[in-house]
Amino acid sequence: MSSETQAAEVRYAVTGENLPGGEAHVVAQGSMIRFDGTALTGSALPGPADLLAGALAACVLKNVERFSKMLHISYRRATIDVTIDREEPPPRIVRARYTLRVETDEPDARVELLHRNIRKFGTITNTVAAAADLQGEIIALRPETAWREGAVIEHDGVDRAE
Repeated sequence: MSSETQAAEVRYAVTGENLPGGEAHVVAQGSMIRFDGTALTGSALPGPADLLAGALAACVLKNVERFSKMLHISYRRATIDVTIDREEPPPRIVRARYTLRVETDEPDARVELLHRNIRKFGTITNTVAAAADLQGEIIALRPETAWREGAVIEHDGVDRAE
């Protein structure tokens, strides 16, 4: 008998269109997302790199909700700031950084457990980490001082036992 485990595969599909002059959009799950399709970098709409940063942000935030349910971690609000760095030649994303802020009463060890699960099981986080240097931190904001200060719990990508 083989002990190999067959990987489950999920397919995502989008359609896209670009018109002369750079009016562009993609459609995913029935939602249209406009983006800058011009030859140069525009400022009116997000470009593809902005959408990549947005996908990373969405992945982390979606997984805050997912793993808070699975791990029975309560939170009131989560926000994220993402930056990605491009380098060339050839043009490529070389670094991605994020700061995740979670308003919660949970102890720091539980907040870090949430972060480890987000990093380990996030589709976009795993994809970005395979292609670029991905670093993130989670800041636990206590309700009494939320959004003014918080304890920083850095995560360097190494899963450590508690």
